[in-house]
Amino acid sequence: MESNDPKAANVNSQPNGDSGADNELEILSRQLAECEAKLAEMRDTVLRERAELDNQRKRLQRDLEQARKFANEKLLADLLPVLDNLERGLALENSDYAGLRGGVELTQRELARVVEANGLKPVGAIGEAFNPEHHQAMAMVEVAGQGAGRIVAVMQKGYVLNERLLRPALVSVSK
Repeated sequence: MESNDPKAANVNSQPNGDSGADNELEILSRQLAECEAKLAEMRDTVLRERAELDNQRKRLQRDLEQARKFANEKLLADLLPVLDNLERGLALENSDYAGLRGGVELTQRELARVVEANGLKPVGAIGEAFNPEHHQAMAMVEVAGQGAGRIVAVMQKGYVLNERLLRPALVSVSK
């Protein structure tokens, strides 16, 4: 029973059209699944990196806080012997002023050694040239034998901490 209908013959002779569409749909579904897997992996990576950055920021902030909190630790540890010497001097009950003066001088030298070891240096010695960046002139005086612009008296020592002026010296300067 052969049909002479051309439409029927045409339907039978064409390959299955649904098979190609199914194959293309399967490929697209596979690509979509791969892309979703990559997206999930990238999201996970981004979340981990954000968490790591947040942890690092917190760790740096904690370290900075600790550094600020204990920045003076070495200086204060170096000052403890000076404090001990002052307490021993105050604990003396007798009136040996010469011994007390000697103890105060030793304590002052120890304190000067500690502060110098930590970067603090005095400025404003007598005979030194006047430097407006380190000295504050309180008076101008005429002194025989001194050139102009020289320090002739120091009312209060000045100090420089690691090349930065901490306090200017109060001085008298020759005219």
